Amino acid sequence: MVPITTIHYLVVAAALFVLGVIGVLTRRNVVIVLMSIELILNAVNLNLVAFSRMWGGLQGQVFSIFIVVDAAAEAAVGLGILIAFFRNKETINVDEIDLLKW
Repeated sequence: MVPITTIHYLVVAAALFVLGVIGVLTRRNVVIVLMSIELILNAVNLNLVAFSRMWGGLQGQVFSIFIVVDAAAEAAVGLGILIAFFRNKETINVDEIDLLKW
């Protein structure tokens, strides 16, 4: 049985990060873009926890908790803006978000 090392965590985090970046760059649905940003933040959290475990400190885990709180606030604000936009324009297409400009 192979022990799980830091490299295994980094490979999973890299895969999550790449999936998140692909989702942000290729999708036009705002909900998918927000979920892709969450994937990117979770990849960063996984890296922080993996390195924190490797070095034996708690700083990475504490910082990861702050990122989770920030991601929750970002999701709440983003979904609020998305609901307001959908009520006005009846679409959630990224190409039409520039209509919110003054």
